Amino acid sequence: MLSKGLFAVFFVITLLYASLLIEVEGIGVNWGSQARHPLPPATVVRLLRDNGIQKVKLFEADSAILKALSRSGIQVMVGIPNDLLAPIAGSVAAAERWVSQNVSAHVSSNGVDIRYVAVGNEPFLKAFNGTFESITLPALQNIQSAIIKAGLATQVKVTVPLNADVYQSASNLPSDGDFRPEIRDLMLNIVKFLSDNQAPFTINIYPFISLYNDPNFPVEFAFFDGTGTPINDNGRIYDNVLDANYDTLVWSLQKNGFGNLTIIVGEVGWPTDGDKNANMMYARRYNQGFMNRQKANKGTPMRPGAMDAYLFGLIDEDAKSIQPGNFERHWGIFYIDGQPKYQLSLGNGNGLIPAKDVHYLAKKWCILAPNANLQDPQLGPSVSYACDHADCTSLGYGSSCGNLNLAQNVSYAFNSYYQVSNQLDSACKFPGLSIVSTRDPSVGSCKFKIMIKSEDASEASAMMPLTRSTAMLLLFSICLYIVL
Repeated sequence: MLSKGLFAVFFVITLLYASLLIEVEGIGVNWGSQARHPLPPATVVRLLRDNGIQKVKLFEADSAILKALSRSGIQVMVGIPNDLLAPIAGSVAAAERWVSQNVSAHVSSNGVDIRYVAVGNEPFLKAFNGTFESITLPALQNIQSAIIKAGLATQVKVTVPLNADVYQSASNLPSDGDFRPEIRDLMLNIVKFLSDNQAPFTINIYPFISLYNDPNFPVEFAFFDGTGTPINDNGRIYDNVLDANYDTLVWSLQKNGFGNLTIIVGEVGWPTDGDKNANMMYARRYNQGFMNRQKANKGTPMRPGAMDAYLFGLIDEDAKSIQPGNFERHWGIFYIDGQPKYQLSLGNGNGLIPAKDVHYLAKKWCILAPNANLQDPQLGPSVSYACDHADCTSLGYGSSCGNLNLAQNVSYAFNSYYQVSNQLDSACKFPGLSIVSTRDPSVGSCKFKIMIKSEDASEASAMMPLTRSTAMLLLFSICLYIVL
């Protein structure tokens, strides 16, 4: 038997271990891979482990990433992109092949701890105009059947990450919440299927988007400081939009007979650039406020206790579509090179730990030549070309580089293209306009980045997706400078 002294030590250690589990419970991150020079998967997995992150959500079944997660102790939610819903919905055999290749193989051979398969990603967004409404549930059913056939039904659960626009409240009170009328029957069929299979409801909640879409949205209500004007819903007090939105879902489920269904917050976070409200201060305030709630085991009036949640996102993605807004490339708590953007405690008492063994290209930049003529008719097309094939989203109004002068704007565009092209000599050959410099042209908080070395330089040199809106914005800025 243990002596009293040893028992006391054992008891204290048990309490400390239990408190550590409480701190990290429910905390995961979204690991997106739409980057031109992604960090090696093994580097990212080490980054996750160094920061005590125990859950990760993937948007697709990238085999290299899944292999890197092998025996890492990190729980995985692996996603099926929307463009695969139709073939999977139309064929049980296709679903079985997908599960065999992307779940079974990694669970059995590589020891990947896959817990969820996310079928689609926000497939009922109003912006999709109903494209995926008829195929999401059949795809969900076929994937579930395939998981059962693979003998993984007790370990791997299905879910559908949904945007918060699938429910609403006419009065803005959570207790009046219900699913959108035009998809209500479909949602109830999905909810029943999830409930029947002991699977969770996954929801993405973005207070930032509320603020972005509505200039009259009360800013303070987006955060967790309790400084916003509260909502009183029959005695339940809401002092932030996340709680109110979450409980609108709870009421939507409860009034339809599914009040006990497990909820996962699939995406929650705040971007750091690309909009006047996307900045370091707001991002840290929001994410740290959320983490403090998690650590305190604080939930909502309807669902006390820490949420099962995934921060969005882990690392910036400089190749994401900016159709929703320039901020889309700046959701990460880390820059594309794995360096922390700001101090953030994930519950372990420490700040973020940067990625290790990251290798960079040479310290040189492509900038506007000192003797370049700002009236050169090739200036506008050159800047447009550079931004079409790189990332100029930090140049917009209210963004981190929004206060640059004309020459600095041009230099930023040229350098962005030069870096994403792996500093090829030919990428800094804008005739009579550009030169390579070894002096850092960064201005204040506007950083002219040096790109990290890519595992596949030829792939990284491929064309970037077009970013016409950013290029046009910069061209307008140039024209304005010339006119003035």
